[in-house]
Amino acid sequence: MSATQDIPAKARLVVIGAGPGGYHAAFKAAALGLEVTVIDPEENPGGVCVHRGCIPSKALLHVAKLVDEAAEAADIGVTFAKPTIDIDRVREWKNEVIGKLTGGLGMKVKQQKLTHVRGLASFKDSHTLKVVGTDGAEGEMVFEQAIMATGSRPFMLPGVTTGERIIDSTGALELVDVPATLLVVGGGYIGLELGSAYAALGSQVSVVEMTGGLLPGCDRDLVSVLKRRLGKKFEAIMLNTKVASLKELKSGVKVSLEDSKGEVTEQKFDKVLVSIGRKPNTQNLGLENTTIEVDERGFIKVDGQRRTAEKHIFAIGDIAGEPMLAHKAYAEADVAAEAAAGHKAVYEPRAVPAVVFTDPEIAWCGLTETEARAQGIKVQTAKVPWRGNGRTLTLGRDDGITKIIVDPETDRVLGVAVAGPGAGELIAEGVLALEMAAVGEDLRRTIHPHPTLSETVYEAAQMLTKK
Repeated sequence: MSATQDIPAKARLVVIGAGPGGYHAAFKAAALGLEVTVIDPEENPGGVCVHRGCIPSKALLHVAKLVDEAAEAADIGVTFAKPTIDIDRVREWKNEVIGKLTGGLGMKVKQQKLTHVRGLASFKDSHTLKVVGTDGAEGEMVFEQAIMATGSRPFMLPGVTTGERIIDSTGALELVDVPATLLVVGGGYIGLELGSAYAALGSQVSVVEMTGGLLPGCDRDLVSVLKRRLGKKFEAIMLNTKVASLKELKSGVKVSLEDSKGEVTEQKFDKVLVSIGRKPNTQNLGLENTTIEVDERGFIKVDGQRRTAEKHIFAIGDIAGEPMLAHKAYAEADVAAEAAAGHKAVYEPRAVPAVVFTDPEIAWCGLTETEARAQGIKVQTAKVPWRGNGRTLTLGRDDGITKIIVDPETDRVLGVAVAGPGAGELIAEGVLALEMAAVGEDLRRTIHPHPTLSETVYEAAQMLTKK
């Protein structure tokens, strides 16, 4: 994408940041007839998600899946030689995937005739931006409306900086090498996804999580399915354990681990991946020069249209609160762009799906049984283990579960949760059910194709009926 380095003096609508939320908002606004200027340092749109997050991680997880399936094929009578992994080619292919996606987005910017300024922006006041281009050019831009979509960045342990052997998710996705031993600090979805990929590529992976379970906040039935499989892939899963200290050496990283009893042990790893969450990029934006408000966690406060306290300035995506997911940013982008164009729009989803792309995948939407129990909400639950489903048996995988949660009085679907291969695809039916205010009977009356994994949704719905 050819981007102008001439900083326009004026803009009708300026979008700050070109990740999933930013570029989607820009395209939507342009389609609605607005003149749009996009400010982002990259050559092409994509943000962290495409350049250093969602897409490259899924590319590596696909490689991991191929390696695992080749090994597991022996159980059904098909034996392959041990795969030879060309890390340089894997890295090259991953970068090709990124290039195709970002290049396509760049072409769309040209087609929609957006103005793209490569650089960073901050507020001088509520109607003026200071812009510093990647070529060093500086200027000011007066704007009528703005949509902030500056994303997030990885948290790091206090007093710890990334380096050659201590890396964050960005460093892990660069795939410089495959360490013989890798410690993943944090049992959340990013750590488990990257840990799974590196384990398949040949690393001995250990995970340390300070809470009592992997994926804190996720339904425990789903986590138990995943943990059984990861227990075979990973060298160790250490729960209720925290990192007391990290010391980077020439030959590795010396790690002090403290368990729930306060006992400290030392281990050495070739590399350590710190994956303890992400924080919004709301610093250095000049928000103090406006009336825009930020909460105690650094998220920008917004209303139902994603407007900030400055009503002509919107905030979407990771900076506008959890869940910090690309598809949530897409939905917010639609609302903000429509509102900026003068249309009636409000962000009020009944369900935002979450997917963990490990093997097996985990996906859920709406209320989980764990949340219902914690909040004292009375629910009716049906769960179907996959070992009786014909399609799972033909895939050689029966380690899955589908769960549906309904209101026991009204049969209203409150939540859907799935663990197993393809869970991320299956969860869309649950999201639609919640958005359409479906009841269990709607799922029971819906004909599901046979033999498919989707039949487990139907079977769970059947278990809910009292007839």
